[in-house]
Amino acid sequence: MIGPESKTALLTVAEMAAADRAAIAGGRAGTVLMEKAGAAVAQAVSGRFPKGDVVVLCGPGNNGGDGFVAARLLARKGRHVRVFATGPLSSYRGDAFFMAESWNGPIGALSPSALDGAAVVVDALFGAGLSRSMEGSAAATTGALNASGLPVVAVDMPSGIRGDTGEALGDAVRASATVTFFRKKPGHLLLPGLVHCGDVIVADIGIPESVLGSLGTRCYENDPSLWRSGLPALRIDDHKYRRGHAVVIGGGRESTGAGRLAARAALRVGAGLVTVHCPDDAFAINAVALEAVMVKPYADDASFAALLADGRKNAILIGPGNGVGMATRDRTLAVLAAKRPAVLDADALSSFADDPSALFRRIKAPTVLTPHEGEFARLFEAKGDKLSRAREAAAQSGAVVLLKGPDTVIAATDGQAAINANAPPTLATAGSGDVLAGLIVGLLAQGASAFVAACAGAWIHGAAARAFGAGLTADDLPRSIPAVLKELAR
Repeated sequence: MIGPESKTALLTVAEMAAADRAAIAGGRAGTVLMEKAGAAVAQAVSGRFPKGDVVVLCGPGNNGGDGFVAARLLARKGRHVRVFATGPLSSYRGDAFFMAESWNGPIGALSPSALDGAAVVVDALFGAGLSRSMEGSAAATTGALNASGLPVVAVDMPSGIRGDTGEALGDAVRASATVTFFRKKPGHLLLPGLVHCGDVIVADIGIPESVLGSLGTRCYENDPSLWRSGLPALRIDDHKYRRGHAVVIGGGRESTGAGRLAARAALRVGAGLVTVHCPDDAFAINAVALEAVMVKPYADDASFAALLADGRKNAILIGPGNGVGMATRDRTLAVLAAKRPAVLDADALSSFADDPSALFRRIKAPTVLTPHEGEFARLFEAKGDKLSRAREAAAQSGAVVLLKGPDTVIAATDGQAAINANAPPTLATAGSGDVLAGLIVGLLAQGASAFVAACAGAWIHGAAARAFGAGLTADDLPRSIPAVLKELAR
């Protein structure tokens, strides 16, 4: 894993404020940082919306100061710019006052009528630090802005979206693009912020990279730079046994597809061998459908335990298509008793809904839990935003928790976390989660750590879906994996 200087580091609102202070203490003037921030906003407006009147909505703090800079620079380029603010010039302080005073035009009072005649709107009202719903003229104006359908360039964060959580406070602004500075924040990637932000542009405003080391950042945007060095590298003298043997515990004859999808993904991502262990009644179906994947049947608990006794089978996935109930519960506990890296998905999680602690107590080896929100709610009572809930669940369970969704969060037991942002909406199709679980177990079999396997699996999953495009079904995903691995190898 990489250090806090990563380009993918996600900063909380407090951490970003600390970065600003550190930059200023190191000799960067606050007015210079604000000038560069406003210039980045003006550039985004000019590049994306080069024609028509610009309306700039300025709030009471530094976000408003950025807006005044953008207004001045856009007017200098010949755009017709109108500025409306939440208060008079006298209400501004510090650097924001300096920039407001530098604006040569009138400053109108904020109201819905400010939007009349606009071609594009700059939202410089409240940014990432807002902690309560907007009220009064601000709420009325942002509501009218959303209803208007006008394109919006937001400064730092669309007004009404919390920077740390992505939570929408009231009628939050829906932006076409958001310009943020130095690093993204979790709220840019977590729903509903992910949707409200539009395209996110990260602008360099002169904050030195060195300030990151003192911030204690523990959250990242999931990206190959985060985990590439932790992936197993192919060697010229490799053989299939060295590349690991992944096991997928398959379901009965009426639920065989999920296990096969997972097994094919595990093989495609590089496991040297993959075996599906399935009940006797599913053996013939799986054996006919699978070629490079081996199939081993079991008849009862004793024969199931005998299959797991082979220590060369070094990573195990259980859950997809297994059915919810005592039989799956017992097999899951047997998998954990084998003390090998494991992935618990779907039915292996729901089978412990009545006693999650019975599951957590047995987790000893590296383990990844891959719940969607419904399965998560059956196991954990964690409250709050998605990032906090995933972290709490990882600490409680002793496993890496991959909480699925368009904003998948991967959390380790030590609080380190990643938010995945490359998943296209085409992944909302039956069986795609089984493929993800297979990717993770295939990487575990090759020796990747649980956190690296979960992060890499989630990213490869999204990249494979993007590479395929429209019309995706889950069985297309394993065939798209080689192209993604080829790009990663470059």
